[in-house]
Amino acid sequence: MANYSLSDFDAVLAIGRKGSFRAAAVDLGMSTSALSSAIAKLESQLGVRLFNRTTRSVALTEAGRRFVDQVTPALRDVHQALDTVRSQQDTPSGTLRINTFPTAAREIMGPLILEFLRRFPDVHIDLVTEGNLTDIVADGFDFGVRSLDLVPSDMIAIPVTPARRHVVVASPAFLADRERPRVPADLLSHRCIRVRLPNGAMYRWHFEAQGQPVDIEVRGPIILDEASVARMAVLENIGFGFFMESDVRPDIEAGRMVQVLDEWTPALAPLCLYYPSRRNPPAAFKVFVDLAREISRASR
Repeated sequence: MANYSLSDFDAVLAIGRKGSFRAAAVDLGMSTSALSSAIAKLESQLGVRLFNRTTRSVALTEAGRRFVDQVTPALRDVHQALDTVRSQQDTPSGTLRINTFPTAAREIMGPLILEFLRRFPDVHIDLVTEGNLTDIVADGFDFGVRSLDLVPSDMIAIPVTPARRHVVVASPAFLADRERPRVPADLLSHRCIRVRLPNGAMYRWHFEAQGQPVDIEVRGPIILDEASVARMAVLENIGFGFFMESDVRPDIEAGRMVQVLDEWTPALAPLCLYYPSRRNPPAAFKVFVDLAREISRASR
C-alpha cells in the first residue's frame, strides 16, 4: 500500500498555483530537483500523470485538475487542524512565511524580523521579496507587508512603520557645477537614474504640492530596477536618484548625498503587516502579531 505524504499534496497545489516547478520549489523551500522527484514518485504511486511538462511550461492534466479541486478543501481542513494543535504550544515554533518587496524588507528587518528571531529562536522566518503584488492566501504566505493603501480590504492590517516618504538626491560632486532643480519639471534638463517596474514599465517620479500631483518621466543614461544598485550610481555621480527616504537616510546624514525638492515629496502611507483572519492560529503566528502591534504602538 502506497504511503502518501501531506507535503507531496502541498507540492502539487504549489506547482498548480505557480505553473512552474522552480517557482514552487522556492515557495516550498526545497530544490527543484527534489520537488520534481517527489512529484514523479507521487504520480507513480497514483498511476496517473498530474502535470503536462514542456521545456517552457507546466500545466495540470485533467486528472491533476480534478485532484487539486478535490484535495484542496481537505488540505485546508488538515492545516486548520494542525494550526489548532500548534496554537496550544508552550514554546512557539515552526516557520512563518512573509511576502513583501525589497525596500519594505529593509525597513522591517531590524525592528520586526530580527527582533522576533531574538525573542523566539525556535521559529524560522521565510521572507520572500518581489515587486509584484501577491495573493498571500493563494500563494501560501502567513503575512504580507505592503503600504497601507495596497492592503486588500478583507485583510487585518497593522502599521509597523511611521509615515514614509520619497526623496530626490544627488551626490555633492554631481551638484557642484549644476543648478539645483526648484520644481519637478526642472529634472527634465538633468541626468537621472531611471527605474523599471516589475511589469517592465518605466516608473514616473511622483511629486505633490498643495494637494496637486505631478508625475515626471525623467531621462538619463541608465535604467535600473533595484534601489541598492541605483544608490551606487548616485554615489558615483551619474545623476539624480529617486528613493524611499529609509534607503538613503544614512547617506544624507553623512553628507554623501544631498536632498532636493524636499517640499514636493509629502508623507506616504505607512507600511503594514497584513494577514487574513484565522480562528486558531499557531503560537508562532500569534506572538508575531503581538510584536507587530507592539511596534505599531511605539511608532505612533
